[in-house]
Amino acid sequence: MIHATAEVSPKAQIGEGTRIWHHAQVREGAKIGRSCIVGKNVYIDFDVIIGDNVKIQNNASIYHGATVEDGVFIGPHACLTNDKIPRAITPGGELKSSADWVVGKILVKYGASIGAGAVILPNVTIGRFAMVGAGAVVTRDVPDQGLVVGNPARLVGYVCRCGRRLRPQATLDQKVVMICDACNERYEFPKEEP
Repeated sequence: MIHATAEVSPKAQIGEGTRIWHHAQVREGAKIGRSCIVGKNVYIDFDVIIGDNVKIQNNASIYHGATVEDGVFIGPHACLTNDKIPRAITPGGELKSSADWVVGKILVKYGASIGAGAVILPNVTIGRFAMVGAGAVVTRDVPDQGLVVGNPARLVGYVCRCGRRLRPQATLDQKVVMICDACNERYEFPKEEP
């Protein structure tokens, strides 16, 4: 289902069951998997790859160089960037062209969540089932199931696959054992991290 006001390039690939809502724009070469929801006013740049069962909420922007794996949530107004050193002009004062910069890559792994208004800078990987808090500015990699908040984002704990924060239960050798009070899942993480 593609809303009549959406602009979807005929050179984009859209999976079965995906819904693209009002005023969204999907550029050429973009690949969007099956059963996704692309909210109102979302921008998906050229050659972006989106997996299956991804939910992208209103006004999110995903720029060239981003890969989003299956089951990812991207909150409203989130932005996945691609230019580590943004400038409109060259040192000589000429308008920059695509030849004047190197695209930065972003990888958002399976099941991760990006909170509302978060900004992900280039050359960053967000781990499986990680959670980026609303308004966070992510400047470095986030581990699997890591919970990051703030500007710059910092690791403050870990979350269960269900999304709830994990509670430390015990320390074993070089591992910290954590448990989810909601579903009783148990996990082990390296001792040096929270």
